[in-house]
Amino acid sequence: MKEDYYEVLGISKGATEAEIKKAYRKMALKYHPDKNPDDKSAEEKFKKAAEAYEVLSNADKRARYDQFGQQAFDGNGGGFGGGGMNMDDIFSQFGDIFGGGFGGGGFSGFGGGGRQRVVKGSNLRIRVTLSLEDIANGVEKKIKVKRKIQAPGTTYKTCTTCNGAGQVTRVTNTILGRMQTSAACPTCGGAGQIIDKKPSDADAQGLKIAEETVTVKIPAGVVDGMQLKVTGKGNDAPGNGIAGDLLVAIQEEEHATLKREGDNLHYDMYVSLPDAVLGNSKEIDTVTGKVRIKIEPGVQSGKILRLRGKGIPSINGYGKGDLLVHVNVWTPKTLNKKQKAFFESMKEDEHFEPKPESSDKSFFEKVKDMFS
Repeated sequence: MKEDYYEVLGISKGATEAEIKKAYRKMALKYHPDKNPDDKSAEEKFKKAAEAYEVLSNADKRARYDQFGQQAFDGNGGGFGGGGMNMDDIFSQFGDIFGGGFGGGGFSGFGGGGRQRVVKGSNLRIRVTLSLEDIANGVEKKIKVKRKIQAPGTTYKTCTTCNGAGQVTRVTNTILGRMQTSAACPTCGGAGQIIDKKPSDADAQGLKIAEETVTVKIPAGVVDGMQLKVTGKGNDAPGNGIAGDLLVAIQEEEHATLKREGDNLHYDMYVSLPDAVLGNSKEIDTVTGKVRIKIEPGVQSGKILRLRGKGIPSINGYGKGDLLVHVNVWTPKTLNKKQKAFFESMKEDEHFEPKPESSDKSFFEKVKDMFS
């Protein structure tokens, strides 16, 4: 189980944006690979800090994390720190936070090896519509995706502008002395390589469009608007770069009879007047199939029957929600003479006089119970 992002950065859940940035900078500088060469433990802590900062520094991602926890970002197990982001990605995204230290936003200082920048391909985004049953049980979807791949037969050679380093260094004289700055190579875009040969159907980067079937494992309990990530199934990068990611946005399909509220489900059950008076049993829908429930004699309209564990599983693994069945006694709008005569005769009958008991809760009490 992953560590809590707030604990990773050593901050409270109410931390401000400035406090989050300050905490990340402190940890990033402490565990920076230049200060801890060949230290795998420090490198992992450096990555964890970047992963936590990437989520908590973004208002939308932070809100989703606070509500759903880590599973809101793990998706197929390819979360931010699960192999999809390497050290180059961290420096390219958050290099400015070091304030120019350790080679600024580049990766040339890592371990003192002068390693070239790794280029990452662009991400792809798709939307997947799920039924309530899919969401309740979890589902595996096979999706056809058109993505850019390296065209067979494409070869690359070392970039002559940067000599394969992926970046160029410039030295300028200032009033404070000589200053050295590094930037991505304008010729190869930081890849360190340029195209040598490519087939006729490839683009300028040696890539071509191909259709691929991607398997997406969607966990139970996902929410409309949630985004999952499949690592490495976006567009390829040229040369020795790494592929981007496939971002899967969840869209929840409206159910014919069930309404979702968080992990709970609601069902409106209409019963006839005879059934309400005499009692009966009725079959209703759930996300795992139909179930038969008993209607007690004398049931009142507005009563809520709670079927525990018949709702949606929690995305955080905290059990399942409930199915709340709302009883609605259906009053006939038209009667024949015999029926009308019967009810006329019952007007003064004490059995038909409303006599609410203390156990018959008011509407507001029922609403309060639903949210407690």
